[in-house]
Amino acid sequence: MPRTTDGNSIALTHLVEGNPVATFVIDAEHRVTHWNRACALLTGVPADDMIGRSEHWRAFYRTSRPILADLVADGAPEAAIGQVYHGKVRPSALLDDACESEEFFPALGPGGRWLFITAAAIRNTTGGIIGAIETLQDVTERRRAEAALRDSEAYLAQIVDGSSVAMMVIDAGHRVTHWNRACEAMTGTLACDVIGSNDQWKAFYPSKRPIMADLVLDDANENAVDRLYHGRFRPSLLIPGGYEAEDFFPHFGENGRWLFFTAAPLRNAAGQVIGALETLQDVSERRRAEEALRESEERYRSLSQTDSLTGLYNSRYLQERLPGELERAARYGRPLALLVIDCDNFKGVNDCHGHLEGDKVLQTLATVIRMCLRRSDSAYRYGGEEFVVLLPEADASAAQALAERLRGMFAGQETISPAGVKICCTVSIGVALHVPGDTESSLIRRADEACYAAKGRGKNCVVLEASAD
Repeated sequence: MPRTTDGNSIALTHLVEGNPVATFVIDAEHRVTHWNRACALLTGVPADDMIGRSEHWRAFYRTSRPILADLVADGAPEAAIGQVYHGKVRPSALLDDACESEEFFPALGPGGRWLFITAAAIRNTTGGIIGAIETLQDVTERRRAEAALRDSEAYLAQIVDGSSVAMMVIDAGHRVTHWNRACEAMTGTLACDVIGSNDQWKAFYPSKRPIMADLVLDDANENAVDRLYHGRFRPSLLIPGGYEAEDFFPHFGENGRWLFFTAAPLRNAAGQVIGALETLQDVSERRRAEEALRESEERYRSLSQTDSLTGLYNSRYLQERLPGELERAARYGRPLALLVIDCDNFKGVNDCHGHLEGDKVLQTLATVIRMCLRRSDSAYRYGGEEFVVLLPEADASAAQALAERLRGMFAGQETISPAGVKICCTVSIGVALHVPGDTESSLIRRADEACYAAKGRGKNCVVLEASAD
């Protein structure tokens, strides 16, 4: 607290006048004793109009009222000062017997000014209050910047909250600052439960882990992102340092949801990352449509490759598959066998029992063929009652053994007609082995010739092509 005597009043005058901060002094009778140049410049009132008078209020207010220096000079209690300044005054953290306040003065300058005011008691050597000194600092620009920042933040909050796209923002400490209504609706997590916390992960995952925005904020490299979003993310094509991903969240909605989400860094004017923004879009319908399309394409592909009666592959697919098997056998020198299977006396079955019963016989044969195949083998309905089986990695003995097993199993099958008649059929099987220079037609032709040879031997037998005997 300033103390003065008559001997040092000149020093006080020099101190006040030399101060670049607007300063004035009043005595115990509230007369202005000092009004420095900075104060005159700030208020627009020259010192000559103030010195020796008690009308310093005119520089700040339109009607007479005590200013902070008057209250301090009177030794007014803190409660009384608070009533005059409507709770906008507080004791100084630096000076005893001093108060400070920040207030708007509409009459100062064009548009008014915000002033930060400090008033301290001046005491004599015995401690008695003989006046007060008040300083005034123009904080208008700071207040305008703060107001602009608040307006900007409010504007940003309205943009984020008004967006139909689910959106969240985290600050440099990974705390949630914005969580819009669309994000509430999508996640089922209210903004009031997450804003100000680091619990954004709870809306998406059952255990604590970084979300995409956290990774972007930490400037994570692609390897770090890949550990959490393996195969489901890519760097943003639009924003440096940003990423986008698509993933399934099983606890969203009744059956889970597919979300497409993007995360991008937020930077200040200096280019420093101060936060991250993440957006989320529900792409479940698109994913379901894509899945339905894939299933439809798969069904079409299956139908285009499959014989509708027997469920085996059709002859068209054999024409697609056989060249590849021949090329592999030729390139790597591996064995390949082909069986041609013909149902014996099948015309008689159709003539005696009808085509429906004939179809049942072919279906039974197809079932037996499937039961005899190895994992690498494939079977085809070649036409009518004729079937082809491809046996990769099968030499003559393996091919003959499989063919004999198939023949024997089918000979033991019975198909019961609607009239209760047992229908028993047999097959003739020709076996051909791949040789260098083979084409699809040459290999099938040799197996077909072997099948005819089996027919000639009385049917219900297996014949290996003559060249392989």
